[in-house]
Amino acid sequence: MEQNELERLLEAVLFAAGEPVPASRLAYVAEVDESEVHEAARALMDRLSFERRGVRMVRLEDSYQLCSAGEYSGFVTKALETRKPPKLSAAQLETLTVIAYYQPATRAYVDQIRGVDSSYSVGALLTKKLIEESGRLNVPGRPILYRTTPDFLRTFGLSSLDELPQIDKMTFGRKEQLEITDLPIQETAPETKQAAEAAQSTEEAQP
Repeated sequence: MEQNELERLLEAVLFAAGEPVPASRLAYVAEVDESEVHEAARALMDRLSFERRGVRMVRLEDSYQLCSAGEYSGFVTKALETRKPPKLSAAQLETLTVIAYYQPATRAYVDQIRGVDSSYSVGALLTKKLIEESGRLNVPGRPILYRTTPDFLRTFGLSSLDELPQIDKMTFGRKEQLEITDLPIQETAPETKQAAEAAQSTEEAQP
């Protein structure tokens, strides 16, 4: 299959899918090697960006997705009334940060690092689809392991976990506040600060 045709195929499939599609699946559909999919995808990404089209193609780990161009997000939201990014309390953002850097991680491990019970925050992050279950740890009790999702990457504007800011993991302790300001999340607006602090106080007060 010629590259131009492969690019059109990728554009059609990703448009119809409306969600990330693994490169392996795209290669299977197109009956080409996965390396050819990545090559065609890079060309298509460059062309959509160069032509300043209304859609862009993004890579999420080893998957691809079509999305609207960032400069038109306000118009898209206004026209379609799409949901706003999930608002996170300080406790939820801290829990998400621990899971992002230590994944896959159990809730008990998150509790150990944060020094407080994180069950409410883990449940909230599951509901917001920023984390997901990824199996169970092979120890007595078989605790659930959690990892971040493609929605996490999109929310933070990342293509892969390799783009997470470098941090000193030794700062994750009970006596030092978790450093989360380097993550480029935008949804915690100033007017929600009081509510976030209240949510964290409520969670830390839980037995």
